[in-house]
Amino acid sequence: MDSNRGKLVIVLSWLLFWSLMASVAVQDYQGSHSDGALWKPVLWETSSMVAVSVLLLVQRYGSRRFDGLVSQPWKWFGLQALWLPMYWICFVPLAFGIRTGIYSLAGETYGHGAWPHVFFYESLKISIFIGLFAVARFGVLSWREMLEARLRAERANGLLQQAQLQRLAQQMQPHFLFNALNTISSLMHTDVQKAEATLTQLATLLRTSLDMGASHEATLDAELRLARGYAAVMAERFTGRVHVEWHIDDAALPCPVPVMSLQPLLENVFKHTVERRRQATAIAVSAEASDGILRIVVEDDSGTLDTHDTPGIGVSNLRERLASLHGERAGLTLTQRAPAGVRAELLLPCAC
Repeated sequence: MDSNRGKLVIVLSWLLFWSLMASVAVQDYQGSHSDGALWKPVLWETSSMVAVSVLLLVQRYGSRRFDGLVSQPWKWFGLQALWLPMYWICFVPLAFGIRTGIYSLAGETYGHGAWPHVFFYESLKISIFIGLFAVARFGVLSWREMLEARLRAERANGLLQQAQLQRLAQQMQPHFLFNALNTISSLMHTDVQKAEATLTQLATLLRTSLDMGASHEATLDAELRLARGYAAVMAERFTGRVHVEWHIDDAALPCPVPVMSLQPLLENVFKHTVERRRQATAIAVSAEASDGILRIVVEDDSGTLDTHDTPGIGVSNLRERLASLHGERAGLTLTQRAPAGVRAELLLPCAC
């Protein structure tokens, strides 16, 4: 559709140019002739337009394979200059042939100067005209090449971003699976039945993960099913030592979130807080959407935030994915609560 529109603009511009040329020729004719035969200047310009249009189409057909050489202007212009002899040889027979024929139909004779003079004069004019046209065409082709280069760069960046996200997702899933299997392995030494139940929960959790496919994002509703499954697996390992509450606004459920974005936040609490203490830890997960922003909060009542600790692979991975997907429109912050506890706040754009 855009290509057809561009061709239509070129055709209309071409017709407008020759209409202006004919208008000027008519005014000049009126100033020097009183016979009122205004069809003559119109014919002169129209015949020139037809002849030039035919020759330009021939040139275009023969030279379009060299459009890619616009990045080498001297070579491109040199190849266009090779077509000038065609105009010198063919323009006068075509244009003057049309004029002679129309004059004959009108019962008149088309007069002109000596042929050497006509060929020299018309060849000089057509050379200037074709030179200007070549400059204009070079500008159009350069502009188109710039747009195509920009489009290729955007596509390359998109593919690079997709590859990066795929790498991060592939990095995330084995890490998550390793932690879940480590939990089951620990339970095998203390409670075989609980280990079996946890393994069943893990199987359900993995099926949910597979259902999400290779997508980089999922709805919060789908992500919550994954997060609840993970929390259930970990709760089996730390029976009596953790309590998880969920406060989810229904309006936030359709909002898109990066796949496996809640799990690393929960894992952070289990790894740095629940695992290190014997007392019970309360974890609260909340989500709400307002003013185009989805706010997800995971907080506990016992953890401490050590600014000297290097963020775990899950948190670092999530931050990279957020930056790749949303840039500065998304963010993840970890803050220390008073008197104890850590609050992880995830902000995402949501137009739902």
